[in-house]
Amino acid sequence: MEHAHLRIAALTGTLLATAALASPALAAGVTAGTLIENTASASYNTGGPTQSVDSNTVSFRVAELLDVAVASQDPAALPVVGSTVLTFSVTNTGNGEEPFVLTAEPAVAGNDFDVTIDNLAIDTNNNGVYDPGIDTLLTNGATSAPIDPDQAITVFVLVTAPAGLTDAQASQVRLTAASATGTGTPGTTFAGAGDDGVDAVVGSTGADDDDTGSLVASVASVNLVKSATILDPFGGNQPLPGAVVTFTLAASVTGSGAINDLTINDAIPASTTYAAGTLTLDAGALTDAADTDAGTASASGIAVSLGTVAAGSSHTVTFQVEID
Repeated sequence: MEHAHLRIAALTGTLLATAALASPALAAGVTAGTLIENTASASYNTGGPTQSVDSNTVSFRVAELLDVAVASQDPAALPVVGSTVLTFSVTNTGNGEEPFVLTAEPAVAGNDFDVTIDNLAIDTNNNGVYDPGIDTLLTNGATSAPIDPDQAITVFVLVTAPAGLTDAQASQVRLTAASATGTGTPGTTFAGAGDDGVDAVVGSTGADDDDTGSLVASVASVNLVKSATILDPFGGNQPLPGAVVTFTLAASVTGSGAINDLTINDAIPASTTYAAGTLTLDAGALTDAADTDAGTASASGIAVSLGTVAAGSSHTVTFQVEID
């Protein structure tokens, strides 16, 4: 009689489980509530035809893992004078649909000043910019709508700075996202509290995470100095009829942070005529027409738009007129 031999073969589970193996993994693996089932088989012979026998089927549903990641989206400290908007991402790194409690804390150790938290807002139209009247406002400490696994939302923190700040004082605001189901040490289980009634288990983050956004008091200001040089028709510097006057406007931004929408304007003096084509910015020629460059010029005056200018920067505008 031949010796009996035993071959154990694990059968494939559900089609869903097979598809999960072939797809890119979610942040925390298989989606909560996924059914995993498995039946084994044994084949054998005792000298005659091969026979087989199936085991009982073992099945279970994947528990929900509670994890989250919070990250500031501001590339640097934001200048703050009055109201400011900090931007954060909140990513559900668990494997189930989960809402999160969102709390902004303005009193962070080491702050030179603490802001007031006015509101939180969810980026409803997903453009990365706070849009009043469009984005969904939340009170501080409110709960977000459920976030799908491996998905992120953008959270804005709207703050107001106190009065009396001095230049370059610094502050931070901490945003914390905590699973609405619960938090705790990794492995803590909330029986039946997960998707589809499965258990919810706290992951490696403790089911909460936080990050800080930075602010700096910006007391930037603009200094504008105007000067003139004269070249008269005889090569001298007398303000005679026919003399050409070159005006120089030197703008410098001091303090910290930045100045927004900075524009330099100057009227053409009475008894003079603008010399067409003489407008420059930082020694580069500008056209007189209202087109794609920064300047415009006419018989009435000049305007040069500098936009946002960082503290410590300076720019020089020149133009010429002829004395009538």
